[in-house]
Amino acid sequence: MVAGDYLTINYGFTTFVIPKRVKKGLFVTNYPRIISIFLNALICCTININIMYPPFNAIAAFHTFILKKHKQFLCLLITVFCAGLLHSFSAIAQYQIYKPVTGLFTGKPVPLSPDPLVNMEWSLPKATDDLETYQLRPVSFSLSPSNSFNMESFQKSNVIIVNGKGSIRFDFGRVSAGWLEFDSDDLGDSVLMSISEYNEPAKLNIGTAHQFKTAVAIKYGKTYRLELNPLLYEGVRFGWIHVVSYKKKWHIRNVRLVCQVKPTNYRGSFSCSDPELTKIWYTGAYTVKLNLLKDYFGAILMDRSDRHSWTGDAYPAQAASMVAFGNFDFVKLNLHNTANLSNDIASYALYWVLSLVDYVNYTGDTTLANQYIENAIKKLDLAYLHFGKSPRLNFYGWDERLGAGFENPNREAQNAYSMLSIRAWKEFSELMLGMGKFNEAKKYQQYAIEKMNLVRQENNWLNTFGLHAAADAINTGLIKEDEYNFLFERNFTDRVNRISYSSFNEWFVISAMAKIGRYDEAISAIKDSWGGQIKYGGTTFFEVFRPQWNEVLKNNDAPPNNQAGYTSLTHPWSAGVVKWLSEEVLGIRPLVPGFKKFSVMPHLARSLTSVSGEVPTEYGNISASFDTQTGVGRVKIPAGTLAERLLIPLGKNSPMSLKINGKLEWKSDGTGNRDILFQATGYEDFLVLKNLKAGVYAFEIKYKRRIKQPTLQERPWIYQVNGIRQDSVTGGNWKDKYGSEGVVLFNALKNGQHIQKLPPYLNDFKLSRYKDVHTHVPTSKGLLVYNGSNKNILGAVATKDYNICEQSMTIDLPTNDKNRHRISLYFLDHENEGRRSAIEIFNMNSLDLISPMIYVRNYKEGKYVSFEFEGPIRIRINQVRGTNVTLSGLFFDKIK
Repeated sequence: MVAGDYLTINYGFTTFVIPKRVKKGLFVTNYPRIISIFLNALICCTININIMYPPFNAIAAFHTFILKKHKQFLCLLITVFCAGLLHSFSAIAQYQIYKPVTGLFTGKPVPLSPDPLVNMEWSLPKATDDLETYQLRPVSFSLSPSNSFNMESFQKSNVIIVNGKGSIRFDFGRVSAGWLEFDSDDLGDSVLMSISEYNEPAKLNIGTAHQFKTAVAIKYGKTYRLELNPLLYEGVRFGWIHVVSYKKKWHIRNVRLVCQVKPTNYRGSFSCSDPELTKIWYTGAYTVKLNLLKDYFGAILMDRSDRHSWTGDAYPAQAASMVAFGNFDFVKLNLHNTANLSNDIASYALYWVLSLVDYVNYTGDTTLANQYIENAIKKLDLAYLHFGKSPRLNFYGWDERLGAGFENPNREAQNAYSMLSIRAWKEFSELMLGMGKFNEAKKYQQYAIEKMNLVRQENNWLNTFGLHAAADAINTGLIKEDEYNFLFERNFTDRVNRISYSSFNEWFVISAMAKIGRYDEAISAIKDSWGGQIKYGGTTFFEVFRPQWNEVLKNNDAPPNNQAGYTSLTHPWSAGVVKWLSEEVLGIRPLVPGFKKFSVMPHLARSLTSVSGEVPTEYGNISASFDTQTGVGRVKIPAGTLAERLLIPLGKNSPMSLKINGKLEWKSDGTGNRDILFQATGYEDFLVLKNLKAGVYAFEIKYKRRIKQPTLQERPWIYQVNGIRQDSVTGGNWKDKYGSEGVVLFNALKNGQHIQKLPPYLNDFKLSRYKDVHTHVPTSKGLLVYNGSNKNILGAVATKDYNICEQSMTIDLPTNDKNRHRISLYFLDHENEGRRSAIEIFNMNSLDLISPMIYVRNYKEGKYVSFEFEGPIRIRINQVRGTNVTLSGLFFDKIK
């Protein structure tokens, strides 16, 4: 169903969206949601009803609705009456608006940060602080049509003169956690408002308070507000004001985005010679900050029915938060909140254990560790019982190779979970050893070694591990050099497939690269994945992303929706790169809990020449800066801590001498402090210092000669699928042009009954996550012809409309030969509702991506999408815009 299929009711302060047509089960499914919305509403005395047709024109009268839909209306009246009984309670609780920000702009501006409050500092912010609000004005706008709005005074005084019907789109320059408002003292027309993280009004799945992020403006005195859920906030970068009727000239004043924020200071920082990496660090930190709610770490901004705490998602979010903000008390609170919450996902229980280890290592809070030892032991022992038995995982990641989220976690996911178990045992063992818990340390060290040896006994185990299992294996720290070299060459050298579909899993991939010294390749992958999201226009990091999006989408276009459902563009599980950059490039990490002892081991690889930054600790900030071009560096060590190992990066420059705080300490001829050592690696050399006590150390290196590093040669994007083309001319008359070797006309005869003749190299095919379509339509244009006619019947398979995580369907083609073939897919947008779709193609065995993304649009009269392939493949078709994907046929042909 599309917007025209829904009824919008403005009841007082709240807008309700209900179906105009009642399909089997539809009204019953949505009825509890309608009741819930009413009960959370603020009630007043008038009802305005508009039937919503694109573009938001009110074209039906109230009495017509009563006559034709009296049964639905009666149900609504009953609901309204019940809600009215609660008027006195809801009026007291009117949507909570938080106090204005109390921080001050005292910090240094950071131009590469998307956070408008990056240099705001609060006085001693705490986990118990309530949220606060600030306002943003738009940075740009677009008009449709332009003559309906006079914007001459907008930039100077934020005033717009309305001269007719139309829409204004505002870009606030960044995604924020907020809601849209404007003022007017003379509005007399009907107005709708919309918001989105991308450049079209957002539409999401059922189960939310407002599935479509468009609603009637709610009036408070002279203020008009878009209210989409009881908490008000959504992920907003773009906002719209739609004037749907016009009587006389009126004014829009003070358009604003009211944003919420948890008082949080940037105690950490990061900067390097590559501005893109600096921007990635601050974008990741901002992504986490936006999701810091009053009492817990949120996992998503857009209200799509899953806006609650996800324990595994919190692992990278908390890690990034400690590095960027040092808000250790809030991380501690979230560990309490999620201690017994695994979201019924096996790996998430282990990520909680790793979060506990991470927190204790950063804070030294062994009291909390002692409090939760038994909790962690239960989780770790359950993983031991699971080992090798293919337990029910439910989820390991959205990547196709991991089973595409909740669809079918597979062998790769099981292998990865086994390696994650070994890593969790080992890291917990190390924590226990540092705390003097020798029995627990021994037990889990033995678990890790025992199960790693068991894996090695399996024949050919290295060849069964894909990217994610290989990364988790390397991250155990128990993989031998020959093993990790094999895994690297097999899984990490394909530029297309070294990128996981979500940055959550990619964090573990780049961590594995760092662990085996592949910093150049890790930085390259970071720029493809996280940097690609910024190139797309992102000011926060996403739930899923492919670099291929940038090949076919314009900045801030609506992204493909997929097995993850409607794509979230603000997902803090993607922020692990913040910790990675601080620990691996800046190089600061704890060696014992709380940074009482720590190391500074920066890795600039071949592409960087400088790095600087700070990491917060309970003792104060540790700061470091190094520049291999000038030879100048500086490290500040807080009281009570010891830099047990400090590496001064040289690049491949040849050092002659080192001064520390102006005093000559080392010379290349061997004179000076013999405890200072020269260390050489493949692409980086260092001077190594040990056991530096608290203080400030200024370094000055003189070089014998400077050596320019050879740059990393980027690997090309290589795909096996080629010959991609689209045909919008042929339409439904496919014979003599398509299907010379075989054809499938979906549901052409009736629901569940296709017309099909498969080619000799294909015995069968498998459709998944689809619904059948067989329906009579008023016009035959674009319909596939069979038996000389199409009988005005639309036969197709389609994705399942607005159901949760049903925005994608797959077709498996298990070919039985190794020859190249051509296949064509026929799409038809018969209702002309602007459907857009995205096609991904995978090797059906390895589930590696083997094609660039194919973007399909403008297919109201039918469009064939053809490509050449070989071997078994999986085709995944994702909805982008429009109600769903509709695919009418498959056609098989020889390659000409």
